[in-house]
Amino acid sequence: MDALQALLASYGLTVVFLWVLADQGGLPLPSYPMIVVAAALATDAGQPLWPIVLAAVLAALLADGAWYFGGRRFGARLLRLMCRVSLSPESCVLTTRGVYARYGAPALVIAKFVPGLAAVGTTLAGDSGTRLPRFLLFDALGALLWAGLAVALGALFHEAVREVLLRIEELGRWGVVVLAATVAGFLAVKWIRRRWFLRQLRMARISSEELNRLLAADPPPVVLDVRPAAARAASGWIPGAVFAATVEDARTHVAEEVVVYCDCPDEASAALLAQALRRAGFRRVRPLNGGFAGWAAAGYRVAREAAGPLTPER
Repeated sequence: MDALQALLASYGLTVVFLWVLADQGGLPLPSYPMIVVAAALATDAGQPLWPIVLAAVLAALLADGAWYFGGRRFGARLLRLMCRVSLSPESCVLTTRGVYARYGAPALVIAKFVPGLAAVGTTLAGDSGTRLPRFLLFDALGALLWAGLAVALGALFHEAVREVLLRIEELGRWGVVVLAATVAGFLAVKWIRRRWFLRQLRMARISSEELNRLLAADPPPVVLDVRPAAARAASGWIPGAVFAATVEDARTHVAEEVVVYCDCPDEASAALLAQALRRAGFRRVRPLNGGFAGWAAAGYRVAREAAGPLTPER
């Protein structure tokens, strides 16, 4: 504990700043425990707590700003990359897009408390065209709430934190082993959940070429677009597509052939809805291989004006 106290006493704010910056920048380094410990040690030493809050908030805003401008510059490409390398792709696909699509910029206030929402949410803010002042307002509120709560917990439970640090120090090398094993276990669970989620997505796909042929047939297949409204507004959609995100949205569009597409890694959102439709009784449902990006890259026609009945956004 003396070594940790010496480190935080000499470089405390720098350590907090860099740790939060790395965490919010996407590295698997949970910064919340570090803020709590720093606040607890500062309370024991009778030092002010506001510099810790300030350092954490500034680091978070710097990282979030980078994701925001990355989203504005690279858009869906950056989002696909983030979800592809994420240890929690199910949160990236199922939670983040849905929360931001529903609540918009105010979702950033609670983003850091929702797994997978922080970095992806700020990137979505840039990709969806959220204005910079509005982004900064809600992101700063969220960062202040997040860091302030961590500091409050450290100050309130500083005696308990000191006791834990003493026990770790008494264990010596074994204490380091226990901490390392805890971190390794956390990463292992994340990796196992990632593999399980990706296995769920394994199912037959349809190519853009085959879909283009089917759309010219009689009757054509029902095509479901499960992307957020902002993505459709920015890039258009496949002609005749129905905007849907749930099984209930799709029930009124019964057809012999149903094709579902999105704009996410491994067609995750499309594959999950396709599986749900099969369980609901739809016989032939396939995700579009490559999603909307693959369709557009192949040079097929893209619509930008509504054609036919569209399912309302939820």
